[in-house]
Amino acid sequence: MNNTIRNIQLTAVLFVLISTIIAFLLEVAEMYENKNIELADLLLMFIYIEVIGLVKSYWETRSVRITYPLVIAITALARFIILQDKESDPSNLIYISIAILIVAVATVVIRFRNSKYLKIDNSKSNEL
Repeated sequence: MNNTIRNIQLTAVLFVLISTIIAFLLEVAEMYENKNIELADLLLMFIYIEVIGLVKSYWETRSVRITYPLVIAITALARFIILQDKESDPSNLIYISIAILIVAVATVVIRFRNSKYLKIDNSKSNEL
C-alpha cells in the first residue's frame, strides 16, 4: 500500500514538472511572438523556476520544504501587484503588501526556528 501511494505521489510530481516546463516554454514562445518582455512575464518565469526547484527538492528528499511554497507565494503576490491597473482600489495594494510581509515574516520564523542563535530547546520533555 505504501509503495502504491509513493508511486502515485511521484507520478503526480512528474506531471507537475512536465506541466511547469510546458507552461514555461509557452510563456517564452508568447514573449517571442509578441516581441515584448515585461516584468510580470519575468516574475511568472521565476515562479515556474521555483516550482521546478520545489519538484527537484521533493524528488530528492521525498518531502516538501515549506520555504519553497512561501517564496512562490511572495513572488506571485509581487506579480499581482505589478499587474494591477491604475483604476483598481488602492487599498488592495496595502492588503497585498501586508500579505507579502506576513509570508516573509513566516519564512524567516520557519528558517530560524531551529537556529542555534535563538537558543530554543526543541527537545521533548515529559513535564506538563
